[in-house]
Amino acid sequence: MLLNPLRFLLLSSFKITTMLFYRFEQQWLSTEDKSQWSEVNLIIFLNHTSLFEPLFIRLAPFSFLWRMAKNLVVPGADITLDRPIVGKLYRTLIPGCIPITRQKDQSWDNFLNHVGNEKVNAILPEGRMKRRSGLDKTGQPMDVRGGVVDMLNRLDKGKILFVYSGGLHHIQAPGDKFPKLFKTIKVNMEIVDLVRYKQQFSDDECEFKKQVINDINLRLANRIPK
Repeated sequence: MLLNPLRFLLLSSFKITTMLFYRFEQQWLSTEDKSQWSEVNLIIFLNHTSLFEPLFIRLAPFSFLWRMAKNLVVPGADITLDRPIVGKLYRTLIPGCIPITRQKDQSWDNFLNHVGNEKVNAILPEGRMKRRSGLDKTGQPMDVRGGVVDMLNRLDKGKILFVYSGGLHHIQAPGDKFPKLFKTIKVNMEIVDLVRYKQQFSDDECEFKKQVINDINLRLANRIPK
């Protein structure tokens, strides 16, 4: 297992390399912006379009990369992590990537056991990638699944960082073998207080879940860059 300084070095090197090959157009949608990175303990990444989304590591300050190197926890599809190249890249750059399956088994519960207030918890709540058609690989519309609610229920302080991706199909779409270089990546970002975010929804467990999923679906529809 890699030591934290080596993990940090790898993440930092990846960030610097990304700066050389890609240009980012970044917009903050909140008054709480990059000055609040130190309090972020939940990252919700929306508009999942590519296996090359670790490119967004470019946006994190080095101080946050140090926290990621030590405390990042994120679920990853086991079929992705088992890939010989992409899987190895994910496991190296994202050491806290916990494999989960698509089945109703213990893998999700195992992941949730790693979630906590002092961690940097992250999730891509759609749970699958958008194809060029705008649908998932089975032809179904993209929407948010309930796993993000399970994570919110484990947290009671900190900040949520919403990352609204403009999409990476122009760099690497599902099925493409190699990424394209020297492209522009668009992203909107927003930081909200986690406690205040949860307080706006119902205390009833079922209603809370429905309202959170509805809210994040609306964010997915309306806040990604056009």
